[in-house]
Order: sequence, then C-alpha cells, then structure tokens
Amino acid sequence: MLKAKNRLGLVFFPAFDWAISPTHPEREERLLYTQDQIFEEGINDIEGIKFYNPNIASNKDIERVHFCVPSVEDRATTSHMISAGGAIKAAEAVMEGEADKAFALVRPPGHHAQRVVYGDRGFCIINIEAIMLENLRARYGHRRVAIIDTDCHHGDGTQDIYWNDSDTLFISFHQDGRTLYPGTGFIDEFGGPGAIGYNINVPLPPGTGQEGFLYVLDNLVLPILDEYKPELIVNSAGQDNHYTDPLTNMNFTAWGYAELNHRLNPDIAVLEGGYSIEGALPYVNLGIILAMAGLDYSHVREPDYDPAKLKQPQKITEYIKELCETIYKRWRNKESIAQEIIKGKEEIIRKRNVYYDTDGIMEYQTQRFKVCNKCSGVNMIESTSDRGMPIFAVTIPQDACPSCIDEGYKIYKEADAQNYFRIYLQDRKNDIFFKRHL
Repeated sequence: MLKAKNRLGLVFFPAFDWAISPTHPEREERLLYTQDQIFEEGINDIEGIKFYNPNIASNKDIERVHFCVPSVEDRATTSHMISAGGAIKAAEAVMEGEADKAFALVRPPGHHAQRVVYGDRGFCIINIEAIMLENLRARYGHRRVAIIDTDCHHGDGTQDIYWNDSDTLFISFHQDGRTLYPGTGFIDEFGGPGAIGYNINVPLPPGTGQEGFLYVLDNLVLPILDEYKPELIVNSAGQDNHYTDPLTNMNFTAWGYAELNHRLNPDIAVLEGGYSIEGALPYVNLGIILAMAGLDYSHVREPDYDPAKLKQPQKITEYIKELCETIYKRWRNKESIAQEIIKGKEEIIRKRNVYYDTDGIMEYQTQRFKVCNKCSGVNMIESTSDRGMPIFAVTIPQDACPSCIDEGYKIYKEADAQNYFRIYLQDRKNDIFFKRHL
C-alpha cells in the first residue's frame, strides 16, 4: 500500500444546500468533481491520509473576528458555519498531533469578508481562515502566523482583519486590482500603525504563468518568511489563477499549484476561489493533496495542457522581477517607513467605501487606530450602509497594554446608543465580545 510521507488530514464540505444561484460559479459542483477525482485516483486508500468531518463554528468563533450587522444569525447560514468549522477541524487535526498537515476543501469561501459584515461580497460572508486562526489561538495559545493568499483575487478581507497585527504576516499575490475585483491589493497597502510592513501585496499582471508565480514565491515570499520565522504557515489556497478559470486572466497550471504548495510547505491549506469546475479544480486539488502528503505529483496534468500556449511573455517576466525587488526593499525598510508614517501622530485614520457586490450594499466606513508605543493600540470603526444600520465598534488588540484595555472599555461604555444601531466591543486580549443597542 502507498504511504504518505506526511500524515495529511482532509476535510470535505461541498455545502449541498447553499448557492447564490443554481448556475452561479460558486456552487457545490466546485467540490463534487474534485471528490470524484480523488476517489478515482485512490487517495482515500493511501496510508497516512485521513478524512475528517467538519466541526460547526460557534457564534463566539465568528465574533472573535467580525462585527456582523445586526448579528451572526442574521448574516451567516448553517453552511457558512460548517465551512468555517471545516477549517477549524483542519487546524485542530494539526494542533492535536493527529496530522502533520491538513487541507480544508470547503465552501462557501471567505477571504473577501472583512471585519464589518453587512452582507455577501465576492461570494464571502465570514472569513473562514481568520475564524480558524483565532479559534486556534484561543484554544492552543497565541502563535506567530503567516497567511499566504494565492487566490487570483486580492484577499482584501483577510488584509482588513489583520491590518494592524504584526503577529499575523499577510502576503497576497494576485491579479492586479486595476484589472480584477476587488480593485485593491497594491504595494502601498502596507499595514496599520502597529503593523506597518506586515501586510504585503504582490499585484501581478494578467497573463502571469507558472514562471512568474514560482519566481514570486522563491525570490520574495520565501525570503520574507525566512526572516519573519512564523510558527505556522497557512495557505489561503484559491485556485482561480488557473488558465481555464472563467473569471480571471492568468495562466497557472495544476502542476504549478502543486509545486508552489510543495515549496511553500504550509501547515494548513484552506480552499478559497476557483471556478473552472471541471477543467481545473479536480486536478489542482489533487496536485495540492499529493504535495502536502509528500507524494509524487509530477504526472498531474490537465487533459488540454499545452505548455507552448501558456509560456509567459518576457515583458511580464521582467516586470515581475522589478516588482519583487521593489516590494522586498520595502519589507527591509519597513521600520523607517513606519517612522515616517506615524511620526508625531496620536492616531491613524483610514476612510473606506466597501461595496458588497453580491447583495448590492455600499458601506461607508472610518477606522481609527491609536498609535501606542507599548502595543498595537486600541482601534475603532464607525460604519453605516446605504440601507442604514450605523454601527460603532471597538477592538482591543491581543497584545493590548493596560492603558489601551482601559481606554477601549471606556470608549465602548461612553458611546451614545442614540447615534448607532449597534455598538460592539471586541476584547481580543481577554477573548470577550459585547454588543449593545437601544
């Protein structure tokens, strides 16, 4: 019997009862074809690969990460709670020592879900990686973690959640936001005052192929990880960079995804996007599973694979090399960049409009981050949507100093309920969540 070199935990959840519409790209067939491919290849018979049923995330799991308006119950369906619970189960298998690595093949996805949630954006309502990570930290102790987002779309939700957290390095390489939803993910999006430099975006030109993705990994991502020294690496494993994906414009392959995963060597992978249901996902997922298990993936090929058609143009190669050099210099100079940004300031204000494309909701948001020389600093969000429901939210960070803890509670208690539909307090230091309203 074939034996995996790495004990690998797999969690499947295709969410049979949830879809935006019967023909929407984000539907259950995304995983059903993968499931058929895995059984056809005999993955379930390999010693050392174990299948797990997902957990169900709790409201508290969601509230560690999000301010759901008006509540978790009003925003997240049972399928969303199980999808997040599937990621939690994958992490649990690794943390309990039952598996060396784990891959959560779950839907609906989550990396566009930001701190505030009014509805569905980019097919996402709750951020399953962040929910998984904060559950892990609450149960097993705080960990220094790197999240590497390889989805073709910028992981703007994960960026927002960890914008001011230097213990969570977020790196997203994706198709340039000038050419693709959500229109963000540029190199100057570098993190909040407590974590400047720990949010890294690599916007890649349309047409980037295998050569470009692996160059970014080898010459930018891996050197930064070597310097950051995370205790855990999480791959936000979107698969829509594939050359057959109907929503994007990249030229990555199933073998390339497997090779990227092998070189990145993540502890946990969580499926995100990928909408070529028959042409890509079964092969990409198979390649990632083999790579994580430490098995041979060299023969993973799509039926229509043609390397000549997928060759990356030289001008793209040169552009990516220059881009990586620029971003790496910014990483090495992050302390001096931070000093310039926060010098003489008591707070940093970040104003944003956030569009929920699936639900047609526009959010108007102001974030305020206190500049504190002892911790990441208490921060506040004032937000409303074009459908009303104004909120005020306070977050006390995990590394909060006593002064910022006291200030956070004081701000929460003194906020005037007459002005807001909901007022929230997220005390990440003590794992406490409060909300109040008229």
